Amino acid sequence: MTELERKHLVETDRHIAECKAHIAKQRELIERAIQQGRSTEVAETTLESLETSLRAFERQRQRLLDRLKSESR
Repeated sequence: MTELERKHLVETDRHIAECKAHIAKQRELIERAIQQGRSTEVAETTLESLETSLRAFERQRQRLLDRLKSESR
């Protein structure tokens, strides 16, 4: 694994962790809005966007790992 690949993997892992934290906070916001009888439409759209981003980061991470695995053979 090159230093650049290692940096990309670390950066991707950081993005995944941050995205998961944002998703958790967004779910809390939605729950609070429901309890307060407020609209959740915008919050739910934001949550969907965060989940889409998370899936993209996870796919990127898997591609990096697959590439590293194939290089180590």
